[in-house]
Amino acid sequence: MTDTLIRGRVLFFNRRPESRDDLAACSYQEDGAVLVRDGMIVQAGDHDQVSQMAGVDAVVIDHRPHLILPGFIDAHVHMPQMQVIASYGTELLDWLNTYTFPEESKFRDAQHGRRIARLFLDESIRHGTTTVAAYCSVHKASAEAFFAEAQGRNMMVIAGKVMMDRNAPDAVLDTAQASYDDTKALIESWHKRGRQRYAITPRFALTSTPEQLEAAGALAREYPDCHVQTHLSENNAEIAETMALYPGQQDYTAIYEHYGLTGPKSLFGHCIHLSEREADALSESGSVAVFCPTSNLFLGSGLFAYHRYSKREKPLCVAVASDVGGGTNYSLLRTMDEAYKVIALQGEKLNPLLSFWQITRGNAEALSISDKVGTLDAGTDADLVVLDASATPTMALRMETVRSLAEELFLLQTLGDDRAVREVYVAGKAVKGDMQSDPTTG
Repeated sequence: MTDTLIRGRVLFFNRRPESRDDLAACSYQEDGAVLVRDGMIVQAGDHDQVSQMAGVDAVVIDHRPHLILPGFIDAHVHMPQMQVIASYGTELLDWLNTYTFPEESKFRDAQHGRRIARLFLDESIRHGTTTVAAYCSVHKASAEAFFAEAQGRNMMVIAGKVMMDRNAPDAVLDTAQASYDDTKALIESWHKRGRQRYAITPRFALTSTPEQLEAAGALAREYPDCHVQTHLSENNAEIAETMALYPGQQDYTAIYEHYGLTGPKSLFGHCIHLSEREADALSESGSVAVFCPTSNLFLGSGLFAYHRYSKREKPLCVAVASDVGGGTNYSLLRTMDEAYKVIALQGEKLNPLLSFWQITRGNAEALSISDKVGTLDAGTDADLVVLDASATPTMALRMETVRSLAEELFLLQTLGDDRAVREVYVAGKAVKGDMQSDPTTG
């Protein structure tokens, strides 16, 4: 296959940045390039050096003066909630019953699932996101549609059908046995098929009986290389109702511990109201707390203690996510803007190098996929995003006074959205410009 040499200002991270001046944490080339062959990164770095490795017939794509980074990674999203986003006036449990569950019931229709899966991945790419950890609906067909659409694009995704057998309308319930059987069949069909990864997905303890959580734990033991994803301690009413259903457990986290659902590949959405014991338990098991700032603000759930969790004696592994459709934007740039505000309300700041580490290498490490994505290391998949910090008149005017890389990144984080995403590459293929222009067509 012909080599592709993608030229621009190249930025990626080697470790977590400790401050906005910690440039040693990243690799940055003012005149850089990424050499791609067969969908993989051959080398990234200084243009003159990298270009010497390209074949004589290499295709050269010049994105100067824009920034080239690893594609963004979203650690917690709900594919069936595209038409729930921007629903007015409720907190979590009422929001689920009023908007989400009726919407998810539509996914009994396989054609509807295929349409929404396509549009969801279109929106993800439009905003620079190349990998998502996604919840599908309770219907097996919704997960099949999502995986098929991602496979057709050669995208790496982590996804699963939700398991839920109580406290919801019949149209979105399964049973403990059916959820086990459907999940097992989906794992056998899709896990590690191409770039696909499966996540065992009990929605949360409130909508699963003990028998269903036992089934989820059994699947986690049978398929230890699968992820587990669920929700934890998002909302005070949710916590109270959950504990009433599991009176023998000392706290919410203990429920998941009891059923064998914690561990290094377990992703717990929200984790806002954790006790110290719960934070210790997640840390000791290597579990991941997923920070969803836009949905936490929109639903009034609370403020995630991002810096406190990372600075504990037993620090938590943290990922960041849009949580569409409780979250209000597909853009991880917008997500980090809201994260900055959540953290500022707690008297601290989120430095821009850390923001971009988090949505690239940081999330990749949290999701145990940094050997494949989230970096521009040789031998990893060529998922890239190209960013333009002068994409709008407001941004261009502010850029006239920007004097450092950190300032530029903070500008992108604060004012950027899909307009700042000039191009997206999935496995080395430019894909944003090829997307269907009308999202309403089926």
